[in-house]
Amino acid sequence: MQIHALSARDEAFVRQGAAILEEAFPHSYEGEGVEEMRKLLGAERILLAAVEEGENGALLGLIGAIPQYGVTGWELHPLAVREGFRGRGVGSALVKALEKACAERGCVTLYLGTDDEEGKTSLSQGDLFENPLEKLQNIVNLRRHPFEFYQKRGFAIVGTIPDANGPGKPDIYMAKRLRPLPGEG
Repeated sequence: MQIHALSARDEAFVRQGAAILEEAFPHSYEGEGVEEMRKLLGAERILLAAVEEGENGALLGLIGAIPQYGVTGWELHPLAVREGFRGRGVGSALVKALEKACAERGCVTLYLGTDDEEGKTSLSQGDLFENPLEKLQNIVNLRRHPFEFYQKRGFAIVGTIPDANGPGKPDIYMAKRLRPLPGEG
């Protein structure tokens, strides 16, 4: 597997990326994958692709980032891996490559929002406005929610927006510092 930056000139990869987005996030991108890929290829953004080795390598997954807060905070958006390649290290390799690319552009903190629209965590159970910090501290993954994937890669849960996607459907915010604090080497 190779990881490299995508460009709008990679039309075959743009179409493959659109298909991956629509497969991974049908509720967000169904029929709109190509349009979203065009946005992800914006001038200030980063869009990386994991591609199979070989002369006809297929796109396995993609990851992007959007600069926020000047260039010190970047939002990881999106991360999507083809169905048959999930759980095989593609996502981990993409996250690692994105961290490097963002740090090279001045990123201090890489963050993301990971929705719980399908009741996959304990945060979707009950009223999250009641004791939200306690509920965040005691979050339980009920059905393979991706927050644990990000935790294994060094991201911490830093907040939530209750009901962001509708009643009982929070957005979970996670972040990772990419540069040491001043005086920490």
